[in-house]
Formats: sequence, structure tokens, C-alpha cells
Amino acid sequence: MPVAGRRYGAVVIGLGAMGAATLYQLAQRGIAAIGIDRFDPPHDQGSSHGETRITRLGVGEGPAFAPFAIRSHEIWRQLEAKTSETLMVNCGCVVIGQEQDAGDPNKPRFFGRSREVAETYGIEHAILDRAALAGRFPQFTGLDDRDEAYYEPGAGFVYPEACIRVQLQEARRAGATVLPNTVVLDVTQGTPWVRIETTAGMIEADFAIVTAGAWTAKLLGAPFDRLLRPTRQVLHWFEADEPSLYEPEKCPTYIRHFAHGGGHVYGFPTPHGATGVKIADERRTAWTDPDARKSGVTGGEIAAFHSAFVEGRFAGVSPRLTAVKTCLYTEAPGVNFLIDWHPAMSRVMVVSACSGHGFKHSAGIGDAIAGMIGDPKEQQYDLRPFALAGFG
Repeated sequence: MPVAGRRYGAVVIGLGAMGAATLYQLAQRGIAAIGIDRFDPPHDQGSSHGETRITRLGVGEGPAFAPFAIRSHEIWRQLEAKTSETLMVNCGCVVIGQEQDAGDPNKPRFFGRSREVAETYGIEHAILDRAALAGRFPQFTGLDDRDEAYYEPGAGFVYPEACIRVQLQEARRAGATVLPNTVVLDVTQGTPWVRIETTAGMIEADFAIVTAGAWTAKLLGAPFDRLLRPTRQVLHWFEADEPSLYEPEKCPTYIRHFAHGGGHVYGFPTPHGATGVKIADERRTAWTDPDARKSGVTGGEIAAFHSAFVEGRFAGVSPRLTAVKTCLYTEAPGVNFLIDWHPAMSRVMVVSACSGHGFKHSAGIGDAIAGMIGDPKEQQYDLRPFALAGFG
């Protein structure tokens, strides 16, 4: 609980992927920090859940993201060594598509940019033609004649709930306070402090970092209410006729773009001890209120997804569902991140949105934010591509 009369060095609002990483890094630097979440993290109410998240270093969204992903791999391995927990599995990742296909307008030239980023940062990778892809990974069927794959052997997946839990555990061990099941009602700035009104009382800190995901716009208002768009996403786990084909030793994570504007899906091997093949698409639907979102999924939605994206395209992945969940994306224009100081409160840092691809970067972004709070002169990351001004 907050200590009466104590001012914290920093308060982190929202303890999902970004918030847990930031709180952990602040605590490692000896900054008196408190983290607040409206639920009890790790939880399934926001964006940072669902058993697995893809991680890859050849980031098709663009080269500005790669330093965060590279640093995140280092941090997760350090945490694994410190805690004996398994946080990341290097089963590889393939991006399937066509070099000349424009692809998703929100992620233009995704295949080609993945290769270019890998070349820029010296990331081990290979380009597989259709025959090589089909021979090495028979899970992928119904390939187009011109399909090829960017293959990154050092990529794979992370366990999001474990990453959050371990970082919060180690943040507490280093002296941070975690305040779950607490709603932040208002954030105001004085001189030189920030005051945070919560359902558990008032908290004062030198700095506030808002990592509240889908709740960021509701908390902060303009200009974030016009820039950040929460949307409902659906995650499916289908039963495989031959489960061994989708074990991590045989199946990589994947992002599969279908030619001629046919959309794309992403998915995972089945972790040991789990069941079902997890496959999802990215649905840029209407704005969703995070406090009133539809959490159920209809049978019609599931059948339509399997027919459009799974049947004939993944070997032996049946329409029999083992699980289905929803989560929230919080998207900024151009599926970019937003990492910047609040335009009206110079001691409030806003770290959102993840735009559907943030978890792989989160540990590195936490490192960057804590560095800015601790000693901005030592900042090793270029955050200019994520500035508020870039959104107009």
C-alpha cells in the first residue's frame, strides 16, 4: 500500500507489458517506484495475456523498433538466469508472403522490411523459396506459387504472463511497491511533483509513467482520445489432428500474408504442456470501450475465421476449438508506438499504444523509460520516431 506522506520517485500507471517492464527497470536503478493496476496483474482484462507472444528481431514494422526487441531478448535471458524461470522459447519465426506484394496497408512491404531490418542489424536469417518452405515446414499448406519466407532462427515466442509476473516479482524484491485492484481517477501536475488520485488514496511522485493501454485515452483525454483506438481482438486455439507437427521443435511462430489483399494471420506452435494450435488475425474494427467490451465470441465468428484463414492452409488444424479468448489492441495511427511526455504535463510520460506488436519490445522500452527518468544523459535509445508530434 502507499506510504502516507511519502513521495515516490516515479509512479507507473498500468502494469501490463510496458508497465511491468518499466517498474522493474526503475527499481533496478534504485528509484523509489510504485506501480498501480486496476486489476491484479498478470490478468486477462487488457492486452498482455494469451499464453504466448511472438518475438522477432527482424521487425517488419521498421528499423526504429529493432533496438527495443534486441534489448528485450537480453533482459529476458538475464531474468531467466536470475530466477530459473522460462520466459522465451527460440523456436524460430517465419514471415510468409511475397517480396513484391504491398500487403497490409498498415504494415506495407512487411516481408521485404523484415529482411532489410535483419540485414541492417546483422540478425541471422534466411530466405526460403516456396519449395524450401514446404519441405522444411509442412505445417503450411495451400501456398501460392510465388510465396517465400523470411526465416529467423533466433526468434520464437515469450510467455507474457510469466514475463509480467517475474518482472513485478523482481521489482518488489528491489524495493518497488505494487498496488493492484486500484483505479487511477485523475492525474494532475504541480511543481515539482505529480499527484495521482486513486481509489486507494492520493499518491505524489516526481514523475508519472502512464502505461495504461486501452484506458490511457479515458484517463488523459485530449489529445490521446483522438489518437489511441482500442479494438477487440480474438485469439483461437484449434485442435490438431497430428499435435506433434505443431511442437516447438518442429513448428516456428509465423506471420502469414495472403496474396492479393487476402489479409494475414499469425500463430504459434503448441508449448509443451499446453493444448491447441493458437492462430489469430488482426481485426481493425470499430472503437471499443475497454470497460464495456464484448468478451464472448460467437460460433459464427469462429467458423468464419477457420473457413477464411485456416482450412486448407494449415495441415491438420481442425475446426474443433479447444479455447478462445479476446484481448485489446490499442492502436495509434500507422500502428506506431507513442512514447513521449504529455504536452501539458512535463512530468508525465505516456507510453502507448502497443498497436498490436508491443510485447516483443516491452522489456527494452521499460529500460529506455527508466533511463530517461534516472539519467536522461545516458539515454541509448532514439525515441524521436515515437514522439507525439509525429502524429500531427
